[in-house]
Amino acid sequence: MKDGEDEPVEIPIEDTLDLHLFRPNEIRDVTREYLEEARRRGFRQVRLIHGRGIGVQRENVQSLLRTLDFVEAYHDADGSGGGWGATVVVLKLLT
Repeated sequence: MKDGEDEPVEIPIEDTLDLHLFRPNEIRDVTREYLEEARRRGFRQVRLIHGRGIGVQRENVQSLLRTLDFVEAYHDADGSGGGWGATVVVLKLLT
């Protein structure tokens, strides 16, 4: 591994992923890989915490979700789950 390169980080697969832990340019790849693994492990619904800010990461995450054929639906979390600072994703069941 070259100097300056980061080693891969193993993400625990739970029902919530806090995207604040990643650089903005990693968000789409991390989100896709997390959702694929969550689905393989049988999760039907997960929550992605992207923060409120001005909505850039929210739009980045939701634009990715629109392209994934295994995402059944998604919506902003309710108030206790982070409101528009988090997105709840419903995954299609594996067939």
